[in-house]
Amino acid sequence: MMLKRLAKVSLVLLLPAMLIGCSEDPQETMLREAVAIEKADECHLCGMIISNFPGPKGESFQQGKESVNKFCSTKDLFAFLLQPENTRLAREVYVHDMSKSPWEHADDQYFIDAKSAWYVVGSNQKGAMGSTLASFSQQKDASAFSAKFGGDVYSYDQITIELIMQ
Repeated sequence: MMLKRLAKVSLVLLLPAMLIGCSEDPQETMLREAVAIEKADECHLCGMIISNFPGPKGESFQQGKESVNKFCSTKDLFAFLLQPENTRLAREVYVHDMSKSPWEHADDQYFIDAKSAWYVVGSNQKGAMGSTLASFSQQKDASAFSAKFGGDVYSYDQITIELIMQ
């Protein structure tokens, strides 16, 4: 009986230490939230004033950096992320959900996880860099947008540098 009780006490005392030792660095696993785009913010890729243009915008947090990279269009976001040195460093990536936000002035309260979003490539809707990728949280919304404005629907993992340069 005493041995059983000692085993339980040992397990209770060791469990927190084992869990702490096995977990990743809490700073690396902590998700950061999208940041509002301010009037004077410049695109990380091209330097243009982000708020001067219509369409969805993007943001990314890179591993080991506290600052956010903001982009004037989803096209610039992907042009940055698809560079080999940036692909492996991207942690959190956000885009506007255009099913909830007006095209002319994307609303920052509708940022969504870019990695689970759906994109329409090749529509007739323009963004900061001309053609851009319309971003949506739901595939059905991306398909409806595509039917109305043209273009094809892709998931995050299907976007390539060749696709965005068409």
